[in-house]
Amino acid sequence: MNTGFSDGFIGNLDFSMLSIPSIRLSDIIDIGIVAILIYFVLIWIKNTRGWSLFRGLLIIVAVALLSYRFHFYTLSWLIEKGFSVGIIALIVLFQPELRKGLEQIGEGGFSNLADIFNVENSSRINSNSVKCIVEACVKMASEKTGALIVIEHNVPVGDFIKTGIEMESIISAQLLMNIFVNKTPLHDGAVVIRNNRIAAASCILPVTQKSLSSELGTRHRAAVGASEQSDAFIIIVSEETGAISVANEGRLMRSLSERELRNVLDRLVEGKSINTRLFKGKGKNK
Repeated sequence: MNTGFSDGFIGNLDFSMLSIPSIRLSDIIDIGIVAILIYFVLIWIKNTRGWSLFRGLLIIVAVALLSYRFHFYTLSWLIEKGFSVGIIALIVLFQPELRKGLEQIGEGGFSNLADIFNVENSSRINSNSVKCIVEACVKMASEKTGALIVIEHNVPVGDFIKTGIEMESIISAQLLMNIFVNKTPLHDGAVVIRNNRIAAASCILPVTQKSLSSELGTRHRAAVGASEQSDAFIIIVSEETGAISVANEGRLMRSLSERELRNVLDRLVEGKSINTRLFKGKGKNK
């Protein structure tokens, strides 16, 4: 071993120039508060539709770092110009979430922080839930009982849940049918299913602004509108005809049989999107 080099190198080091920065208790508290705030903000964004937007922003930031690293001058210039209005863009994109969060803090002070930053673990719908939902929909269709069921997928639908009555109930065909019985307290509105549980009932969904067939009522327009703002699978049972439809990504698949409805929900179990070939001959937004 070349001990002369190592001895000479170490001998030339001036350890007197090295200093360990002093850390005060206030510094630790300060860092802890900032870390907690960042964590809560990320959890809050994750439980809203803003999570998809946030992931998109992270991708843009990653591309920006790569462009600077590999000297992609044109791309770097475009990103730099885009970031010049980034703060305004963020406020516009997250305006609904920011407004609701500030309203909750203003109404209840810091006592509402637990509700705002409620941590929820996502879980893909399972086969038992699919069985109960299909059974309930087929039964309600035969009796022409109107129903609207939102099944959360990847994009959180916490904003929909807040408009209704929270339940957190185990899914069963009997409970779903009882909720939608005409003139019961919870029948008017949508049921939201999250984490294989009935999260809420009597929820209000945003109505689509696109043109639909005149024979479609408020339930269908609300289902399409909600599917435009999330990737949820939304089942509609028509009160007039008893027909079963599914809305997803702004599309409406109408008059589905029991087998077709089960096929759609089975794809949810597998984590796949709707295969439109399953609905060959079915109307889209008509």
